[in-house]
Amino acid sequence: MKNYLNFETDIKNLEAEIEKLKDPYNQEGLSEVDTKKISESQEKIDKKLQEIYSNLDPWQTTLVARHEDRPKAKFFIENLFEDFIALSGDRFYGEDKSVLAGFAKFNEKSVLVIGQEKGDSLETRIERNFGMMRPEGYRKTIRLMKLANKFNIPIISFIDTPGAYPGVGAEERGQAEAIAKSIECCMSLSVPTIAIIIGEGGSGGAIALASSNKVIMLENAIYSVISPEGCATILWRDPKRTLDAAKAMKLCSKDLLELEVIDEVILEPVGGAHRDRDLILNNVKKSIEKNLNQFFKMSRDEVLSHRKNKFLTIGRSKGFVSELGDLSTLNMKKNTINTFIKNFFRSKINLGITFTAITLVGYLIFFL
Repeated sequence: MKNYLNFETDIKNLEAEIEKLKDPYNQEGLSEVDTKKISESQEKIDKKLQEIYSNLDPWQTTLVARHEDRPKAKFFIENLFEDFIALSGDRFYGEDKSVLAGFAKFNEKSVLVIGQEKGDSLETRIERNFGMMRPEGYRKTIRLMKLANKFNIPIISFIDTPGAYPGVGAEERGQAEAIAKSIECCMSLSVPTIAIIIGEGGSGGAIALASSNKVIMLENAIYSVISPEGCATILWRDPKRTLDAAKAMKLCSKDLLELEVIDEVILEPVGGAHRDRDLILNNVKKSIEKNLNQFFKMSRDEVLSHRKNKFLTIGRSKGFVSELGDLSTLNMKKNTINTFIKNFFRSKINLGITFTAITLVGYLIFFL
């Protein structure tokens, strides 16, 4: 059974009409299949999809990113990679099923694959904790990323989470520390890392694995520091103002590409990635191939520098960096007064004058 969003009512009605036309044994009795009318209805659907999805607002994009039928990390792992071997456990506490991680082959080359998995049914969603990772999940990925770094194996991550799990148990086991350590580990790796946001890229739960050389988003994915509902509740104390929050947060792929927070947008089929899984699979594969080939020509030090420079340039103005392409010129503007005081006291003559002046002022105060 297909799932439809609240702005897809017209499409739902048209597709229901097509299903009736395809069934000769419908309520009206035995009849012939009207192929001409089916073709006309399909053209209407395609036109309506194009009309709706070319004018999505940020909140509608958020709903598409959360769509129940949207391809999940497990789908990409099973169809893009060969010989995937899942590895479990953080060697401290236990296993976190909200993240799939293991080594695999991509175009005959070894890679480490990490995927935040939401699940595709009620049972699997509960088992996967709706894609919200716990501390043991981040510690598992840290363990495997360090192993991949040791053997010079590239890392590919599929990001899809509303955020890290905020439960009491997770906080007691060091959720914030685990996220911070994961970010630190990602930034220190000397192997190529590619993060692909396939659905929701929520808060620290996403950035913990998306601190990569290349951050790529599917066209209708979102990437933000907080959910639109959470933002609206904090700013306006009204969770219904999700559209205002989503617009202000610039969480869509086109906005983030313009701000240079991400590096690439992978186009989706009209109507979302769930409407043509083969096409989105092919688009993602091409993107991974292209980006991996770029890094295979670099040394390990160059890969590390590439990632460092990428994050240092985000949000910087030319007042701090004289040439954005060369971060060796990175320097903060010094306060003029502080610079004068520092240079003044470097001189022995100036130091002597200052000491004499202080002595003279003291003499005048106490003896006159």
